[in-house]
Amino acid sequence: MNAIGIDLGTTSICAVAIDIDTGAVLKSKTVSSNAFISTPNPWERVQDVSAIINIATSLAEEFIDENTCVIGVTGQMHGIVYVDKNGKAVSNLYTWQDARGNLPYGETTYAKHLDSFAGYGNVTDFYNKINGLRPESAVSYCTVHDYLVMTLCGLTSPVIHTTDAASFGCFDIEKNTFNYDLDVKVTGGFDIAGEYRGIPVGVAIGDNQASVFSSVSSDDDILLNVGTGSQVSVISATPVTGENIEARPFFDGKYLLCGAALCGGRAYSVLKDFYSAVLSAAGVENADVYAVMDKMLENVTESLNVDTRFEGTRKNPALSGSISGIRTDNFTPAQLTLGFLEGMVEELYSMYLQTEQKNGFIVGSGNGVRKNPQLVAAAERKFGSKMKIPVHLEEAAYGAAMYGLVACGKFTCDEVRKLIKY
Repeated sequence: MNAIGIDLGTTSICAVAIDIDTGAVLKSKTVSSNAFISTPNPWERVQDVSAIINIATSLAEEFIDENTCVIGVTGQMHGIVYVDKNGKAVSNLYTWQDARGNLPYGETTYAKHLDSFAGYGNVTDFYNKINGLRPESAVSYCTVHDYLVMTLCGLTSPVIHTTDAASFGCFDIEKNTFNYDLDVKVTGGFDIAGEYRGIPVGVAIGDNQASVFSSVSSDDDILLNVGTGSQVSVISATPVTGENIEARPFFDGKYLLCGAALCGGRAYSVLKDFYSAVLSAAGVENADVYAVMDKMLENVTESLNVDTRFEGTRKNPALSGSISGIRTDNFTPAQLTLGFLEGMVEELYSMYLQTEQKNGFIVGSGNGVRKNPQLVAAAERKFGSKMKIPVHLEEAAYGAAMYGLVACGKFTCDEVRKLIKY
């Protein structure tokens, strides 16, 4: 038998089918969603919901066969889609990258007024409410992956898992209730939302928790995920918080302590673009710049000091990065490149220290880890541990499938984690 997992990412949509006996990935496919919509306001980051749902539904159809026992769904957290009384979308998707929450509100900002962050769903809704941008027919809102589940199962109202509910902000993770005027059903368990073509469909879960669930086989592991953004995540029995650490609901009554670097893996692509511009000015086009950067790193042992917080932090979005320690004998592309990698790791490590956890192995996930062995080496030096990397590539989709397997009763939470291979 197989389980299907679908992940609605920010720029792509992925589906996997996994063998429930071995954990092997039987089939995997990733499709570019290309769903962003141009708007006149630079702070807006919105996407076409119908385009996302159409792609995801097509993938579900392609992957389902007579051996499919469950469908799990996950996706980009924080963002919201407004729905009407019939369960139909009546707005675009306001994504996690939307910055309207940072706009001035009185003597502060919309986000700070709610003691939350720009891009978080309830902050986005608060801005829309104050500025008359709520759709008239909207009765509620949910994540885009919640909406996919509603579409597949024919639901008229969303059921939001605590892993997503907390991502909206203004949520008490210990009481599992909103401190905001949002009336939706919230669940923290392993639940089935309905059926699609007779196949059980799990309640949608947050992609951060899904990725952790499919990556760490032990509660003592530390997960480093590096993609466009990056996160450090550890599992805890208590909801510890810090300056840049957020306690999020996890599974089985546990919490996920997560620190998110807003620039993360994008910092390395910013450096690549810098080198590309230099090469282009010299008349060199279409060079494999990442390969050149890898070559530069082969023999370098010292680096420049690079603070890669180029997009600020959630608490201080105005913060900027820096490059320091420059001397005439060390201002080289190789030392600058290594400095970027170490800066990315340092930001994650500083957030890990705030979790107050004493954990074991580091586990790596995301393309930034899989495609950059020098980043892995930098993380191993900093954390003092060898890195384990899961065999499966699409962690969030795989984690959604695992959640579905527990929700439909095929495995317990501990049993399903034994499917993970490194």
